[in-house]
Amino acid sequence: MKCPYCAYQESKVVDSRHSDDGMSIRRRRECLSCQKRFTTYETVESIPIVVVKKDNSRESFDRNKILRGMVRACEKRPVSMADIEAAVADIEQIVQNSLEREVSTGKIGELVMERLKPLDEVAYVRFASVYRQFKDINSFMYELNKILEEK
Repeated sequence: MKCPYCAYQESKVVDSRHSDDGMSIRRRRECLSCQKRFTTYETVESIPIVVVKKDNSRESFDRNKILRGMVRACEKRPVSMADIEAAVADIEQIVQNSLEREVSTGKIGELVMERLKPLDEVAYVRFASVYRQFKDINSFMYELNKILEEK
């Protein structure tokens, strides 16, 4: 680490502490040349995930959009907010851990439906009806029949 006072390349770590938010490490360093102390912060480098929409436009990944969609699908259903949050965290983890830096809305939608189905079948069908853009009652019935066949 380069000293901000004399630009010497070598320093030693005198003290290390976790930051208040737990997302970085604060290090007190001492320059081996001028003996002045300075502070550095070490954080995990996060590579932003880009979501590719159906019209091929791109935007940054936003977990709150997934949360809002799942909350809306689970409205007036016996699904706890903790279960919804856990599902969103799981989806976010899968997206972050993938080797790809771009993810399609289709992939995200499928992940949401996979998490909603065991939580609440009505919420699953609500979400699927919007996500898959059911055009008529037959496509709606097809999805309902798939659920009934799995039981």
